Amino acid sequence: MSLSNLKPAEGATKSRKRIGRGPGSGLGGTSTRGHKGAKSRSGYKKKFGFEGGQMPLQRRVPKFGFRNPNRVEYAPVNLSAIEKIASNGISEIGQDELVAAGLVHKDALVKILGNGELTSKVKVTAHAASKSAKEAIEKVGGELVIL
Repeated sequence: MSLSNLKPAEGATKSRKRIGRGPGSGLGGTSTRGHKGAKSRSGYKKKFGFEGGQMPLQRRVPKFGFRNPNRVEYAPVNLSAIEKIASNGISEIGQDELVAAGLVHKDALVKILGNGELTSKVKVTAHAASKSAKEAIEKVGGELVIL
């Protein structure tokens, strides 16, 4: 036994269906496409959401709501997460430290939220912060820098 004479186990492989190779193959003629209709034609492509002529779901359901194209999405970071980073001996917490901790993506806009308790004095740099987070950071003698 060597690499040159290896072959798959008996019954493990199956030859593919060769369609449209004449009537003798049993798969000639319509080539498994049936008679007439869009699906039997060449170049047929099902449109996304097409339901065979029935009114598609996205057209049956009424439109509602509003999506603001100018919405600014912030990645939330709680004070409890900042406390965890600060407990490792880091006194200045910015985007790089948050990314290293796996809390935010490197391109994300960061908003500090006041959930949790802060005990150590830290300098936090972020794009936004809640009022309660700002108060909590300043209460322990820390500093909050808004970018």
